[in-house]
Formats: sequence, structure tokens, C-alpha cells
Amino acid sequence: MAHDIVADALNMMRNAKKANKENVKVKIISNLLIEVLKIMKQNGAVKKYKIDSKDKSIEITLGEFTECKSIKPRFSCDKSQIEKYRRRYLPSRNLGTVIISTSKGLMTHEESENEKMGGSLIAYFY
Repeated sequence: MAHDIVADALNMMRNAKKANKENVKVKIISNLLIEVLKIMKQNGAVKKYKIDSKDKSIEITLGEFTECKSIKPRFSCDKSQIEKYRRRYLPSRNLGTVIISTSKGLMTHEESENEKMGGSLIAYFY
């Protein structure tokens, strides 16, 4: 495993989905990963997740998604560039979500466009 916790967790989720597994246990957690999982849960890509603080792990129940990946390098983009990166990473106009880290916390690309804020690209899923 690399030192990018979000990329490792999303890769484990994608591999489990391809293997038709419903649950994934991620051994290393971070606050950024928990925020990404909150956004994925709001959009139905994750059904639920349970944090085990004693074991420092997280149990994730997968929802409906085809692809989820971390964006490397973490490009910074202003509000006018969000559309360009959305077109680059998502397969079609109304499908998928790009997660952006802004000064107000993590948000989806739609929320970021509505707030007229840019930030750093973290991950995408659809």
C-alpha cells in the first residue's frame, strides 16, 4: 500500500465491486477519507460505513457505482476550470461526481460551481 490513504481505499472498493463483494475493510483511515465517504454515501455509491476507532479501521458497505478513483496529481482548479476537469474524468454530462477540496471543506463539483469556489481535485466516482 502506498501512503495515499484515499487512493488505496478507493482502489480496494473498486476491486471489491469487481469481485462482487459487498463489504470492504480498510485498515488505515484519515479524516479526508471519512469526508469522501460521506459524499459517496449522499450520492448512493456507499450504503453505509462504520468506523472502528479501537482497531483504527473502517468497514464499508458498497452501493451503486461503476468506477471510483483518486485524482493524481491533485490538480488545483479555479471556478472556471471545474467544467474542464469534469469533462475529463466523468463519462457523460449527468453522470458521476468529482470531489473537490475547497476552503469550506470537501464538496461535489455541483456545489463548488454553485458556491463559485475552486479548490483541489481529490477523487471522482460514477
